Amino acid sequence: MPLGVVDVTMPELTLEDGHLWYELQGTGRPLVFIHGGWSNARAWAPQVDRFADEYQVLTLDVRGHGNTGVTDSERYSIELFTDDLERLLADLDLEQPILCGLSLGSMVVQEYLDRHPNDVAAAILGGAVRSMPPLEVPDSTKALFTPTPAIAASVALSGSRATFRSMCGSIRAATGGHWLSVNPEIRRDAIAAVGDIDRDEFRKIFDALYRYDPPDLSVDAPTLVVHGASEAPLVKRQGRQLVRDLPRGERVVLPDSGHLVNQDRPDAFNTTCATFLESAFERRRPVSSE
Repeated sequence: MPLGVVDVTMPELTLEDGHLWYELQGTGRPLVFIHGGWSNARAWAPQVDRFADEYQVLTLDVRGHGNTGVTDSERYSIELFTDDLERLLADLDLEQPILCGLSLGSMVVQEYLDRHPNDVAAAILGGAVRSMPPLEVPDSTKALFTPTPAIAASVALSGSRATFRSMCGSIRAATGGHWLSVNPEIRRDAIAAVGDIDRDEFRKIFDALYRYDPPDLSVDAPTLVVHGASEAPLVKRQGRQLVRDLPRGERVVLPDSGHLVNQDRPDAFNTTCATFLESAFERRRPVSSE
């Protein structure tokens, strides 16, 4: 391949009940980006631009999102999203990937790590969250007080965008700040993107987030948690707990940024990730006998 030319393919992986859209760019060690809930792969544009010259960068649209869109599955789950990731990596023959997920994507990365603790080169968790809501709630209590019926009613009545805006407003009222993004334009674009989500898909995505029961991770892979300083406090607390439980866990908080930390501070996020990866693989490099 000529110097400076980046190979780009945008095929689809056929599923039993739909298809999974993805984009593969560059060559080198696989670096996989998994977007957050009600978003799409375009949210990783600043990272793809930064890393596609050094890594084989894979982005995808999770079921219900973006170019993947509607699938026939009646119920979504983080486990199902992770099944799709497993199948995609196997189909592309990508081994020992670096996994980078934001929000919902961070849950998928955690689930993958739990299933394949020795098969991930490194992990980056942006806007890292363990559960929704971001605190420990007994399963019986979550089932009893589930907001899913209310969310389904709201989506049916008002649509995906209005329901998401209402959810964001409720969280902001509780946190007292712009937790989603400190940038009005990024907030506006994020909310606008939700309007492209099918109403029933919105409900299924919410249900997947709410029902997820995170694993107790026990992995040796270098893992970086990145939060924005304006992130919701309970989410940041979960990130601190996660790092404490991982032998090679690190955490960075970037100022002037919220939940969408990779978009609020793209250059700082990219530099943080690049530094982390350089350090992680430097530690793994064999010592020369000379």
